[in-house]
Order: sequence, then C-alpha cells, then structure tokens
Amino acid sequence: MKKNFERLNFMRIAPMLIGGLLLTAVSCSDKGDDTEELLSNEVISSTELQFSDEAEMISEEVTAVAEDVYAADEISLTSKGVYTSDYLPDCVTITTVVTDTTREKTIDFGEGCELPNGNVLSGIINLSYAKDMEAASKSIALNLENFTFNGVAVEGSADILRVRSNENENPQATANASFAATWPEGDTASFTGTRTREWIEGYGSGFWGDNVFLITGKRTYTGRAGNVFVKEITEPLRRELSCRFIVSGILEISRNDNTASLDFGDGSCDATGILTQPDGTEEEVFLRRFLKK
Repeated sequence: MKKNFERLNFMRIAPMLIGGLLLTAVSCSDKGDDTEELLSNEVISSTELQFSDEAEMISEEVTAVAEDVYAADEISLTSKGVYTSDYLPDCVTITTVVTDTTREKTIDFGEGCELPNGNVLSGIINLSYAKDMEAASKSIALNLENFTFNGVAVEGSADILRVRSNENENPQATANASFAATWPEGDTASFTGTRTREWIEGYGSGFWGDNVFLITGKRTYTGRAGNVFVKEITEPLRRELSCRFIVSGILEISRNDNTASLDFGDGSCDATGILTQPDGTEEEVFLRRFLKK
C-alpha cells in the first residue's frame, strides 16, 4: 500500500518537475542568445558588439566608395589628364549627369558585386556635388537606394564636407551620417553621428592597395533592443583599404554612465579586438558574424 501511495505521489509531481526543468532549459537558452542581456560588469555584450561593429564598417565602406569616386573625378578634372582608380571592379557601373551647377553620380553595384577587400555590395550609391572642382572644399550629398552590404539591407544618407588639403596637407572628408540596417535574420539597428576620414597614404596613386585613412569622431548607436550606446574614438582608427577591417585604434563605448573600450589591435588585418569593461575585465572578441572564426 505504501509503495502504491509513493508511486501515486511521484506520478502527481512528475509533470511539475519536468515543467520546471523545461523552464530552466528555456531560460538558459534565452541567456545564451545574448540579445541584450548583460552581465553586471558589461556595458555591451559581445553579440551586440558584433552588430555594432558591422554597422560601423557599412558606413566606412560606403564613405570609402564615395570618396574614391569623387577623388577620381577631382583629379581627372583638375589635372587635365586621364585618371582612373582600380578600387571599384568592372561589375560596378558609374553614371555621371552634369547640370548647370552640379555633378550627379550613380554608383550601381547591380545585384551583387565583390570589392577587392572581399565585401559584397549591391544596389546604388547616389552622389551629388557642385560642378566647380577647383574649390578648396566641397559638400557632397550621399544617399542609398536598394543597398546591401554583405547581405545586410541599409537605408540612409550622409552629408560629407570634403577638403582638398587639411593642416597636414592631406585630403579629408567629414561625414554627418544617419543609417539604419536590417540583417537577414530580421534584427535591426541604427546609428547617427559624425566621422572624419583623413587620407594619409596613397592619394592619387590609382592603386587601391596603398590607400590608408585615419578615422576620428563620435556616433550614437541604437541596438537591436532599443538600447542606446555612445561610441567615441579616443585613438584614431586606422583603415587600410587592402583590409576589410579596422587594423588599429581605440573606440570607447558608453551606456548608462558606464564606459568600455575596444582596442582594434597592433595593425594586423584580422577581425578581432580587445574589449575592456569598466571593471578592467578584458575579453578578446570576434567582430564579424559573417565570417567563420
């Protein structure tokens, strides 16, 4: 009789035990997804950092393309000679329309075109700027049309102030940009702010592989769950066009009065960085979800 009673009790509580185990498993699975759940010492999760860094690189690549096309136009028209850059491959179609006051550029990547650094772009980048190419500075209007970067759909625009020679006698472009990105899985994020790119090596060579830029500035990034991060460059980021990643420099990331820093490394072309949380905890992070480790 006692054995029958114990068996009856077990049959009654078994569903509760199983339900509890399933609930625990689901809870652990949710934590493993790492969408926005942070540890007590974290400013930004490693997963959100990947999305954030990809968004930054989208903006950097768009600006690099725009500046390359504009520079080719500027050099050709001011030197009175033929000049071409080899950065954009043959799968890109560039159309120019000249009005009484402006030059309009349509940079069409078709349904998918791979750049020399391995990034794949599709859709259109539109540029518009004043017709006078002798001016020391120039405002360039940029907007995107049905544009994707490595499968990420991107909408937005930028106003770029470009000077032919800064205090270091280098070309420089300051972009005030606003972009929104949608990943294939449905995740969305956006960012706004200003970045300045100083062209420190390779200008006018016609060879894309020797082009080097230093990037400074500050932006606001709104993550997938609506959390807002302020991202400020404290040590200029070095972009070598031959590499699809930032190779060095330090970026500070702030949220709710707490600040972490991301160190992009010693100049090596790789997709890793060192993320340091406010309490000094360091972690090597992989910054590209679309590449395998």
